[in-house]
Amino acid sequence: MNVTIYDVARESGVSMATVSRVVNNNPNVKPQTRKKVYEAIERLGYRPNAVARGLASKKTTTVGVVIPDISNAIFAEVARGIEDIANMYHYNIILCNADKKKEKEIRVINTLLEKQVDGLLFMGGKVTEEHVHAFQTANVPIVLCATTSEQEPIPFVDINHEAAAFDAVTALIVRGHRSIAMISGPMDDPSNGLARLQGYRRALETAGIAFDDKYVRIGNYRYETGNDLMPYFLTMHPRPTAVFAANDEMGIGAIHAIQDAGLNVPGDISVIGIDNTRMASMVRPQLSTVAQPMYDIGAVSMRLLTKLMNKEVVSQSRVVLAHELIVRNSVKANT
Repeated sequence: MNVTIYDVARESGVSMATVSRVVNNNPNVKPQTRKKVYEAIERLGYRPNAVARGLASKKTTTVGVVIPDISNAIFAEVARGIEDIANMYHYNIILCNADKKKEKEIRVINTLLEKQVDGLLFMGGKVTEEHVHAFQTANVPIVLCATTSEQEPIPFVDINHEAAAFDAVTALIVRGHRSIAMISGPMDDPSNGLARLQGYRRALETAGIAFDDKYVRIGNYRYETGNDLMPYFLTMHPRPTAVFAANDEMGIGAIHAIQDAGLNVPGDISVIGIDNTRMASMVRPQLSTVAQPMYDIGAVSMRLLTKLMNKEVVSQSRVVLAHELIVRNSVKANT
């Protein structure tokens, strides 16, 4: 049978109110009484009922996190940042994988809210009207993490994806590349997909290079996409001298497709990505990329959420963190 607070009170010879004060670290308990209660807790193996405590305090000290793909290393890094700050502020995390599917995201959001979480961190793709409705009826703070919303002024922490793509393509242009292809993310993803395509296009037009949609192919952020789409560019005449991939995984797939065709990276074709995952520095040649501060995005998102949950003063609820261009061995000057 479960050990209750009544059992601890009887074992230690004090009132249930005293046991409650000890469990909740109330300072108004004599040291010898506190010691006696802790000894009884140890002997009986008592564990406080978090649900009951939550009902009493109207707080569960639990935060729900909706993540698009737990198998993706970049989201794992975000989750690590979230968890470290959650631990610092004594919050527990319920992590739910939603596969970037709208129906599943809405279902997971509602499930977490039914579990009476104190706040919610949402990582996903496009924030639709259905998402906004779920957020508005939540009655707890919501923070978008590595995600933004153009519809509603929902607090978020992210980078400027359009600017990151612009910097990646500009790095190729300043090295003499004029024929630059892009393996893009899906267009229904407003930040990673559409915004990065817009950054690619702006970089070309800023340099006086005409945008041509035949140099763009749409992927799904997976390695296989980069590997499958790259051969299309290899058959073009003239062949692109450089490729910008909308994330590292597709960039690595592109590198391997180029090598499988008997060509050299960067000797024949330069490749650059976005994210700076661990794999970017493990592949050969090492992939040039634009680094997102994924750990910091998670940590800052969680800290912002703790402020909102505790009704602290928030000076900035829409946070854009800096990105960093990292040029490695997959890019060379086109002479």
